Amino acid sequence: MKTIYCIGELLIDFVAIKQGNDLSKAKEFTKKAGGAPANVACAISKLGGKGQFIGAVGNDPFGTFLLNVLKDNRVDISLAQRSKTFTTMAFVSLAEDGERDFVFSRGADKKLKYDSKLKKQLKGNIVHFGAATGFLGGGLEEAYDRYIFDAITQDAFISFDPNFRDDLWIGEEECFIKKSLKFIGKSHLCKFSNEEIQLITGEQDIEKACNIVHELGCPIICVTLGSEGTLVSTVNKKTTVKSIPVTPIDTTGAGDAFIGCLLYQIANIGDPHLILKDYDQLIDMVTIANRAGAITTTGYGAIPSLPDHEAVFDN
Repeated sequence: MKTIYCIGELLIDFVAIKQGNDLSKAKEFTKKAGGAPANVACAISKLGGKGQFIGAVGNDPFGTFLLNVLKDNRVDISLAQRSKTFTTMAFVSLAEDGERDFVFSRGADKKLKYDSKLKKQLKGNIVHFGAATGFLGGGLEEAYDRYIFDAITQDAFISFDPNFRDDLWIGEEECFIKKSLKFIGKSHLCKFSNEEIQLITGEQDIEKACNIVHELGCPIICVTLGSEGTLVSTVNKKTTVKSIPVTPIDTTGAGDAFIGCLLYQIANIGDPHLILKDYDQLIDMVTIANRAGAITTTGYGAIPSLPDHEAVFDN
């Protein structure tokens, strides 16, 4: 089984549950661990895989809480860093249908320092970039640029999720698109929501948008479509893989559960690059990953709702 290195933010989600999706009206918040790359690492480890988190948290009680959550979920945190800067926070309000409203207070995640010792460890393994805050400057963005170069030179399998957050890029969407395109062209697998791929390509037709991404150099694209499933696209084939019917409570982390489960399966085939040549196996993997994403929406909070191996593979 290959190790999957998840690079990016780990933060506190202060969640207002069942108080509408308007944060201005929320009165009570519950503290939960969050951050897309950390969610992905937990999703992998809860399934029995080798998830490793690379990111920075504050040297404060919130940072300690976050690292303990990852440890409790069997994530390798030996490469996580502590910073004097306060831990990053996100305030999340949920509507009854599970839709969300976000406000970020950025802190320690931007202080990640590139670690040259990691380069050799990446050889033949999988590297996942979740970019919710990764393109906002600071040490994290510099580390992103250096780690993707290392991943390429070490023949790692590269996965990228842009994790676009509207409130972080108001009036700066073109900057986000430009930075995303660089990573898309160097990745073997890209996971998008339909809104993200439309934004990045400027094309509203999802299949045509996928073709644009393929032209940039990415061979496998997964576009998550909520209850409709996932569009799986390669240069020669496209298939919409249905999901399982559920009643969603909280959609936070569903996409992270999906990509985590997909990467977990890819890590188990020996050479991850083999999936580039086996479309049927890819479809089977996405079918299972859809199940993981759907199950996650049936509970509150991303990490606590991530399913284990039995829930995904045995039921």
